[in-house]
Amino acid sequence: MIEVDAQTMREIAPTFSGANGQRQNAIITAVGEVLAKTLQAYAIDNRLRIAHFLAQTCHESAGFRTTEEFASGQAYEGRRDLGNVHPGDGVRYKGRGLLQLTGRANYADMGKKLDIKLEDHPELAAEPVLSLTIACEFWKKNGINAACDADDIVRVTRRINGGTNGLDDRRALTSRAKTAIARLEGLVLSGVAPPTGGRPVLRRGSKGDAVGELQRRLQALGFMVAVDNDFGAGTEVAVAAFQKQHGLKPVDGIVGSGTWTALDASGGGT
Repeated sequence: MIEVDAQTMREIAPTFSGANGQRQNAIITAVGEVLAKTLQAYAIDNRLRIAHFLAQTCHESAGFRTTEEFASGQAYEGRRDLGNVHPGDGVRYKGRGLLQLTGRANYADMGKKLDIKLEDHPELAAEPVLSLTIACEFWKKNGINAACDADDIVRVTRRINGGTNGLDDRRALTSRAKTAIARLEGLVLSGVAPPTGGRPVLRRGSKGDAVGELQRRLQALGFMVAVDNDFGAGTEVAVAAFQKQHGLKPVDGIVGSGTWTALDASGGGT
C-alpha cells in the first residue's frame, strides 16, 4: 500500500490563505487520515491510479477547498435525467463531495449502496470522509482504473466530467501527484518507510495537529519553536538541529520515520 496522506494532498494542491486556506486544511486533514486505506479498499492501489484519483478530486473540489458546489444548484431544477422531479430538487441535490454527486436519483442510488439516507439528508455528502468514499464508489462504478492504468488523462477526465473541461489543470495536477507519489516510493526504496500510526512525513508548509505534536516535542527538548500547527522556517531549523544533534542523515529539516523514532527515543513529551 502506498501511504498517501494529508501531506501528499498538500503537495498536489494549490496554496490558499484566509478562509479558503482554513477550509482546505480541514478537508485535507480529515481525508488524509483515511486516504490510503480507503483507496486500497477500492483497488486504487498503484502509482497511476492514485495519481489520477488525487489529481481529479483536487480539480473537482477546487484545490481540496470545498466539498460543495459553489453555484446554487438552481441550474439543475427540473432535470429529470438527474431525477429532479420535485420543486427545489435542483438546489437540494446540488453537487457535493470530492467528485460532485449531483441530482436526486444519484443521491438515492449512492445512499442505497452505502446504506446511508442521502436522499433524506443530502448535506451528508459534503462531509469530507464520506465524500472520499462516495468518490471511490463513483470511480469503481465508472471503471476509471482501466483508464488510469493506460495513463490516459483524457479518458479519465471524460469519465468524470463528460467532456474535457479543465484538462490543462487536470494534467498539471496529475504531474504533481506523480511527483508526490514518487517521493513516497523513493522513501520506501531507500529503506526509509513513511511513518505509520497517523504520523505523516512533515516538512515546511505542513499544517495540522501532527505539526503541533512535533513542535511540542521540540519545545520539551529545549528548542525555541512556537506551537502553532504550522511548519515554518523556525520549525525547519529546529528539526535540522535535532537531526544533526542525533546523527541523523540527511539533515534536511524533514520529519520522516527516522526523525519520529529519534524523537520518541529522546523522551520529549507530547
